[in-house]
Amino acid sequence: MAEVTANMVKELREKTDAPMMECKKALAEAAGNMDRAEEILRVKLGNKAAKASSRVAAEGMVAIHVDAPGKIGSIVEVNCETDFVAKNEEFQAFVRALAALVTARAPADVTALSALSLEGAGVEAARIALVGKIGEHISIRRFARLQAVGRLLSYVHGGSKIGVLVDLTGGDDALGKDLAMHIAASKPKSLRADGVPLQEVARERSIAEQKAAESGKPAEIQAKMVEGAVQKYLKEVTLLGQPFVKDDKLSVEQLLKRNGATVNAFALFVVGEGIDRPPEDFAAEVAAAARR
Repeated sequence: MAEVTANMVKELREKTDAPMMECKKALAEAAGNMDRAEEILRVKLGNKAAKASSRVAAEGMVAIHVDAPGKIGSIVEVNCETDFVAKNEEFQAFVRALAALVTARAPADVTALSALSLEGAGVEAARIALVGKIGEHISIRRFARLQAVGRLLSYVHGGSKIGVLVDLTGGDDALGKDLAMHIAASKPKSLRADGVPLQEVARERSIAEQKAAESGKPAEIQAKMVEGAVQKYLKEVTLLGQPFVKDDKLSVEQLLKRNGATVNAFALFVVGEGIDRPPEDFAAEVAAAARR
């Protein structure tokens, strides 16, 4: 059996907000596998075990640039080490310039973006120069570029920590802004069910099957429980299935139909989402500061 360390228990507790002893038991049952332990907690404790899954683990900024006709737009995330640097004017100007460059030049990926020219120098050279000036590691993490079927509306929230682009046909700009704000708040994984990654659906089905099995109910009832849980999950993580944040009696799909509108696509970036940050040792940090 793999050893379950205090740090492993602490990490799982921070990810799930589950009680310490439950985390320890789950890790023991999972032979130290963190993902399996989290799944075990989800079965035992429900969705509250995934409460912290959206916590960001890096600093930086999201910038959006949309061309004047509102037909082509880009969203870019650039990471740095501290929030202090994320608020630096030169850092922010660099990120905004990258968003405009992506809109104009349509690079295939971050490597291609880094090879482009920016204000007379290469993007990579500009990044390195900024690192030297600011003194922190700066990384161009990702971007998305949308060419609208309809028109693009955008929204940036929380000091440029969350950014949304929405391709909307029909409706008015107020509806587009409401939808972008909804996406920022509710963080859908995809527009509709067929866009949710199959492995995520399979994981939810597995959790539902384990819960249903624990109920001891007949097989046909268990099957209905599982299907109901999967469908509930898909509504929660797809834009069209979610209840609208400003009127939860309406789904987003119903809101769009009421306004004769269609969302063709959207892009959502949350700074640092999915990036692991090393655990902080406050005592060691204070001790190091005292030695300076």
